Amino acid sequence: MRILGIDPGSVKTGFGLIECRGQQLRAIHYGVIKTGGGDFPSRLKVIFQSISEVITEYQPDEFAIENVFVSKNASSALKLGQARGAAICAAVVADLPVGEYAPREIKQALVGKGSAEKSQVEHMVALLLAVSEKIPEDAADALAIAICHHHSSAGQDRLAAAIGKQHPEINLRKVGRRRR
Repeated sequence: MRILGIDPGSVKTGFGLIECRGQQLRAIHYGVIKTGGGDFPSRLKVIFQSISEVITEYQPDEFAIENVFVSKNASSALKLGQARGAAICAAVVADLPVGEYAPREIKQALVGKGSAEKSQVEHMVALLLAVSEKIPEDAADALAIAICHHHSSAGQDRLAAAIGKQHPEINLRKVGRRRR
């Protein structure tokens, strides 16, 4: 399974694609989309088109993105929300299931502590994916989101299997993976 993680931003959007085989994870492709200094709608177009190109080229099976966090600056929060929307639209147009995760949830999944420092998350991303080169910060965050989604999805699959064993009349797999 391939998961595309997105760390949205109106100026820089990180992306990271991982491949999962059981518990083995591997980085396939990652980077940062720089939207340039144009007007805001043009930057949203760059996000949408760039993510659409990654989806077309690498054919991920699932898509994961960070939720908007509440900011003191309402204007920044609105722009971040719109950047998320452009990214999510690219996924939905490609018929990808979308998982959404809070920053604390991502840190908890990778480091075991929701208040972990960025450097701790970056270290765990490199360790889990066996990447020795320096990963750009926004790309590392996107890879962390993809890893978090993998851990969450694996947990949902185990739960569905356990419920299915105890209650064979309930078929959770038929409904499909729950969207977060």
